[in-house]
Amino acid sequence: MVKAKSALITGITGQDGSYLAEFLLTKNYTVHGLIRRSSSFNTERIDHLYQDPHAHDPRLILHYGDLNDPSSLRRILDQTQPDEIYNLGAQSHVRVSFDMPLYTCDTDGLGTVRLLEAVRDFESYTRRRIRFYQASSSEMYGKVVETPQKETTPFYPRSPYACAKVFSHWITVNYRESYGLHASNGILFNHESPRRGETFVTRKITRAVGRIHHGLQKKVFLGNLEAKRDWGFAGDYVQAMWLMLQQDEADDYVVATGKTYSVRQFLEEAFTAAGLNWQDHVEIDPRYFRPAEVDLLLGDPAKAREKLGWEPTVGFKELVRMMVEHDMELAAREKTLVDAGHQMPANCGHDQ
Repeated sequence: MVKAKSALITGITGQDGSYLAEFLLTKNYTVHGLIRRSSSFNTERIDHLYQDPHAHDPRLILHYGDLNDPSSLRRILDQTQPDEIYNLGAQSHVRVSFDMPLYTCDTDGLGTVRLLEAVRDFESYTRRRIRFYQASSSEMYGKVVETPQKETTPFYPRSPYACAKVFSHWITVNYRESYGLHASNGILFNHESPRRGETFVTRKITRAVGRIHHGLQKKVFLGNLEAKRDWGFAGDYVQAMWLMLQQDEADDYVVATGKTYSVRQFLEEAFTAAGLNWQDHVEIDPRYFRPAEVDLLLGDPAKAREKLGWEPTVGFKELVRMMVEHDMELAAREKTLVDAGHQMPANCGHDQ
């Protein structure tokens, strides 16, 4: 009988972490998640797996730790004995990284080194091998030097977040080549879902669509509508992460759809899905422009398709409609509470 594998996910409470946890549980993994201790819980994306007594899966176990605390990382590796590690933990909001550059670089950059060092130490004294996945980002391409972007395209980061991710990417390659770690980078282009944080532009739009449709708000304030992105579904992309760690040799892969759409096109699709004209409800606010903009990102997923056998299953229009339908239902529940006299937030997220 084959022993079930064990995986450790940093950032398990985020969008990608929750989808990855679900996916690994279907593969019969024991899934350990690293969460930071705080005064309030932020586990809503995995509550259906963890807290519901009727749905709770005992193979999902959470551990307190932090990418800024090396001792906690070593303790958790000893406790969990993972076969695979997925490093998804990060301050992942590009615009916020301009406001918090030191924190972003420490967590997203040095946090990766701390975890790689913990893995190297663990392997040296246990003689056990861990397969390591690092969440790289299409933001590393920044001011792109070629289109579409592939694994060999030079990086030109345009934000503290992207700079930190470039460091993490190359330090992962360095540990692979220097110490023989099975460490892979997934260069994921934008991937969205109904679980996307409400301060990210796609979810900010779909939340606004639902709330406007139900009369809970009138306007949504956005920045650059001409920025173009390669948007896919997060549930598809976590499967690519897993496939990378099933390969005999570690490597780096672009994960993308190979198609690009502007924020304006996302707006049009989302508002049309609700029978609304976006031009009646959208205003441009200079606060939401980045100090240095990334105008166009378009990934070439040929290598992932050829070597991993990975293909996206959800197209752009289907993705937008999935998010709008979810947020229409969410807004309908809010409207019921408002009609019953409960106080609701003035509007959804303020950042792009």
